Amino acid sequence: MITNYNVTGMTCGHCVAAVTEEVSAIPGVTEVKVEQTGSMQISSTAEVDFAAVAAAVKEAGDYEVALA
Repeated sequence: MITNYNVTGMTCGHCVAAVTEEVSAIPGVTEVKVEQTGSMQISSTAEVDFAAVAAAVKEAGDYEVALA
């Protein structure tokens, strides 16, 4: 399953790496593609709870996430 999101507040490669690391740790997530422009694509074995994605993005830094 592939789900697309928009992440706001990222300004550099470190931001991208932090979001990628946190979201990759969500159970069931198999791949995360994050662009500094704010697009994020998550591949997973099953639907990932949006609250889990939002919590992971918030843990990475002062970023906000929304479904694309």
